[in-house]
Amino acid sequence: MGAKLAHDLILSPTRWSGTLNVDADNPAASGAELTIDARSIEILETVGGMMSLSDKDRKKIAKNMEEDVLHTDKHPNLTFASTSVSGSEPNFNVAGNMTVVGTTRPVNLAVNVNGSTVTAKTSISQKDFGIKPFSAMMGAIKLRDDVDFELTIELPTA
Repeated sequence: MGAKLAHDLILSPTRWSGTLNVDADNPAASGAELTIDARSIEILETVGGMMSLSDKDRKKIAKNMEEDVLHTDKHPNLTFASTSVSGSEPNFNVAGNMTVVGTTRPVNLAVNVNGSTVTAKTSISQKDFGIKPFSAMMGAIKLRDDVDFELTIELPTA
């Protein structure tokens, strides 16, 4: 029941960089790296929860996320580096290592290629990275433990 009362936040970084090397003839030789500036993560939208979030709540969550959750003063970046690619077009599995607050864990990305659009998705548990999900007002405002990541990019066409 608690998870049903928790808020889902839709977040987006404004500063990030990455590389994607694609070998269409040999997908296993492909690879990807991504670095996100954790200080640039913004709350775009909130969904669910027992009560709606005020602007004050959103600012408190953003400050907490930066200072107490992601510890951006010590860990300014979130990173992903692939270790293997398997599958065939349009669906691939990209295994790799994700680092959040200085803790690195293996993750698998489900990747779909649709023409020049590439979408990658994964889900992680904050607790797996040593993060306690945000909670305030004696639990009236809290965030779920699981975090879904989705990245969509447009590849340049030849």
